[in-house]
Amino acid sequence: MAKVPSSVIAAGGLVGGYGVARWTRKRQLGGAVLAVAGAAAAQQWRRQAGGAAAGALTAAYVAAFAGSHPLAKKVGAWPSVFGVAGAVALASWAVADRRAQ
Repeated sequence: MAKVPSSVIAAGGLVGGYGVARWTRKRQLGGAVLAVAGAAAAQQWRRQAGGAAAGALTAAYVAAFAGSHPLAKKVGAWPSVFGVAGAVALASWAVADRRAQ
C-alpha cells in the first residue's frame, strides 16, 4: 500500500479540522482532527527529515492554524484555510516528502 505523503496529511488536517468544526459546530471535534493529523504528519516528518526539521514543520503547522484566524478576517474563512494549508503542504514537501522519493 502506498504511503500518504506528509504534505497531504498536514494540509488535510488543516482543511479537515476546519471543515469538521464548521459543519458539526463542535470546535473540539475539529481540534481533534487537527491534532491527530498534525501528530501523524510530525511522526512522518521525523522519520523522513529528522527531529529538527520535524520540530520546524510542526511549528509551521501550529503557526498556520493560528495565522489562519486573523487572515480569515481579511480574505474569508475558506480562502484563509486553503492558503495556509497550501503553504504548509509546500513546506512539508520541500523539507520531507521530496527527500523520501
